[in-house]
Amino acid sequence: MPDTDKILVVEDDRKIVDLLAIHLNDLGFVVDKAYTGSCGLEKALSKTYRLIILDLMLPEIDGLEICKRIRSENKYTPILMLTARSEEIDKVLGLEIGADDYITKPFGIREFIARVKVILRRIELEKEKNAHDENQVIIESGPLTIDIERHKVIVDGNSIELTAKEFDLLVLFARHPGRIYSREKLLELVWGYNYDGYEHTVNSHINRLRNKIEKDPTNPIFIKTLWGVGYRFQIPEEINV
Repeated sequence: MPDTDKILVVEDDRKIVDLLAIHLNDLGFVVDKAYTGSCGLEKALSKTYRLIILDLMLPEIDGLEICKRIRSENKYTPILMLTARSEEIDKVLGLEIGADDYITKPFGIREFIARVKVILRRIELEKEKNAHDENQVIIESGPLTIDIERHKVIVDGNSIELTAKEFDLLVLFARHPGRIYSREKLLELVWGYNYDGYEHTVNSHINRLRNKIEKDPTNPIFIKTLWGVGYRFQIPEEINV
């Protein structure tokens, strides 16, 4: 069975790992297991997985650091974080670093399976959309060029490094110039889940995105804010450089 049919579970509680493995096997996946952060990170960076299930609290290297390292290597494997913590900051940090979803312990197995299916379905829909949208493999807007297949962004001839979620946000905006998106809608479309109460995560991602692609982030030419409404990507004719 190829690696793309595998799911990596990084969790130090072996009973939880065994339970999740049973239900993931029922979905047709082979489960690769890691019980320490260092082992999980090594496997995540050396193999290709359909999904990584990542505990927040791990021996040796914690889940947030692993998530950060995975995204720094430009790996776009979806990540579902497990956390026993209830503090909002941990959830927000995980999402901002690049996790696709989180679930708080203790959780029911039905909720877990539902989260897994939502993530995998969203990834499949994105692949189908990209496969049928050949005219938008490369998007150009003024000095900005986005190579979707290669996950590359160039502004004024300079290559820009973006996190997975920053890239997803930019592609969504650039594919629909002129369209206005609320923070709630962006959470739904980019994160693929209803993160009620976490709209400020969108703000922080857009601020970082502006810092990377705008000459003057305080006076952006690409992503405009419509106060009290949402955000809008300028159509090419409106971009003044």
